[in-house]
Amino acid sequence: MDGALIRKKRKKWDARNWTVFIVATLGLLVIVVFHYLPMIGLLLGFKDADYTANLLEVLLFGEWVGFDHFVAFLQDVDFWNVMTNTLIVNLIMLLLNFPAPIIFALILNEVRHKFFKKSIHVVTTFPNFISWAIYGGIIIALCDQTTGIMNPILDAFGLSSAEDPVYLMDSQHIWAVIIISSIIKTVGWGSIIYMAAIASIDAELYEAAELDGVTRWQKAVYITLPCIAPTITVFLLLNIGRLLSNSFEQFNSLQNAVNLSRSEVLATYIYRLSFSSRRYGYATAIGLFNSMVSLVLLVLSNFISKKATGRGLF
Repeated sequence: MDGALIRKKRKKWDARNWTVFIVATLGLLVIVVFHYLPMIGLLLGFKDADYTANLLEVLLFGEWVGFDHFVAFLQDVDFWNVMTNTLIVNLIMLLLNFPAPIIFALILNEVRHKFFKKSIHVVTTFPNFISWAIYGGIIIALCDQTTGIMNPILDAFGLSSAEDPVYLMDSQHIWAVIIISSIIKTVGWGSIIYMAAIASIDAELYEAAELDGVTRWQKAVYITLPCIAPTITVFLLLNIGRLLSNSFEQFNSLQNAVNLSRSEVLATYIYRLSFSSRRYGYATAIGLFNSMVSLVLLVLSNFISKKATGRGLF
């Protein structure tokens, strides 16, 4: 009798339930097809897959070489040069690019004129929607020695001259170009999440602070920053986890033969090994090493964060 009553109380799925189910199923299929199935290719890192024409045959029947590829890249001088570039560039970007959206969000939060505030946010967010293929071409054009606008600007500050213009795309300046162009492209988009976190702060905290005579700077330091600290922690941990990862599109679009010694990072190195040199097994081993180091960095930084601040990703 009770079972019959329970069956009667159950509601049939309506159109909304089926819509949610279909969308969730499609999302799950995307994850399985594009994230989990490709992981089968990691087997190439343990097989003799270099210079082969049929990767499927190697996956199924290829000769196992164990950790030979891993030993090879750990002894490869070129690999360590690329690793050095990757670490240094990413550490600099962590120190500069990571706090840039936070600072920008704090400054933008102090703008009282709503139209002006929205206009600034729209203008600074727009570059994020331009692909690196196009954005990189714009940067290269701006840095051109003869027709670019950057040399006249540097000339005005005494850093260049019309007779001897600076070539900003060489190995000496490429890191500065990469970092500055990345900040310009991502600062507006990156500040959106922090603006949302700031908007969720209780206005009564600011009102109470104003009654106590607190300045706007003190409110930002002692109210705003502590309230958005959980959001900052999450993104800091994610950025530490990506310390060996770079945007392939960014570096590939700004890379040339002159700056290759400083602009070659793991993302472009793996691409070149795979599609130019056809060293599929070797490149897969490096990619797997990169992923494992990123996982260790994420877990370790999360552990330290939870011990030090009580906050973490998991």
